[in-house]
Formats: sequence, structure tokens, C-alpha cells
Amino acid sequence: MRLILLGPPGVGKGTQAKILVEQLGIPQLSTGDILRSAIANKTPLGVQAKAIVDRGDLVSDEIVNGIVSERIDQPDCSRGFILDGFPRTIPQADALGAMLEQKGMRLDAVVEITADTDTLVSRVAKRAQETGGARADDTAEVIRKRLDVYRELTEPLVSYYRGKGLLKTVDGMSPVEEVTAAIRRALGA
Repeated sequence: MRLILLGPPGVGKGTQAKILVEQLGIPQLSTGDILRSAIANKTPLGVQAKAIVDRGDLVSDEIVNGIVSERIDQPDCSRGFILDGFPRTIPQADALGAMLEQKGMRLDAVVEITADTDTLVSRVAKRAQETGGARADDTAEVIRKRLDVYRELTEPLVSYYRGKGLLKTVDGMSPVEEVTAAIRRALGA
């Protein structure tokens, strides 16, 4: 099964991805983790990315797409994968579609997890309390900014994937176990 988890920051994509990894036996592919691994392993794209990151710039779509493509080629992805944090934009979604087609693969579903803004802000505040502020982005001000960026750049993917017949929407306001059950039902699993 090849899935994308889509939704705003704080909605629980990471939590659900970890549960689905266990249940489905497929890896979670987080672009941040993939990028850090490519840099650490000094792959050709990782070396390029490191130079960009060291300058404080954003890594280009071309490099991110290449790193994701390399990761999808790894043996543990042969049965499927869960993409978390990629694609973030329509151009990245187009590139992913072309990349999968070239590999003879296709997406099975895009799961959108939804929640209202106030709930997302309170979840992040709670996470900050529980972790002692371990994440710099766990403040109400930062989460609101990240939500604005999500709405502008990533939310258009909802319509994009709906138009392709791949979108499954799940209410993320319920307890974790209920959200997991709803995702499994949406996937027909």
C-alpha cells in the first residue's frame, strides 16, 4: 500500500503514521528523515543538500524529489510506504506522480486528517508542556504561522487528489484509536 498522509501541523499525522507502520508493515517516509539520512550517508544528492542547508537555504524541489525517489527504491519500500510531509505543493505532487509512474507504481490513497484550528493550537501547546518545549516550533505563534503556510501551499493538494479520486478524509478530532480505525475503514483495511 502506497499512502500519503495529508493534514495541517499538529493534526496527528506522525502519530497515525507510526501506528500504520506497525499495522501495515510498511515504512514511514518523512522527508526530513530522508534528507538527514542522505546528508549523513553522503549520497550525491545528500552532499548537494548539505551545502544548501549549511547556507540556511531551502532545499530545492528537484533535490527533495530526487532524495524521495532514491528512498522509494530501497528494498523496504517494495511492499509500499507512507509519505508524511511530502508532497507539500502541487509541483511536488506532479513530480511524485511522474516518479511513481516511471517506477511502475501508483498511489493507493491520500488520507487527509482534519481538525479545527483551535484544537490544533491547543494540541501543540499540550505537546510543548509534555516535552518541556523540546521542539522550537511548539508555540501558539509558530503553529499559527505554520497553519497559514499549510493553507497557502499544501491545502490545494486536497482538491488535487480529490480530482484524481485518491482522497479519503478522516476527522482527526477523535481520540487516537478512533482516528486510526477511521483511517483503516477509509482504506478498506
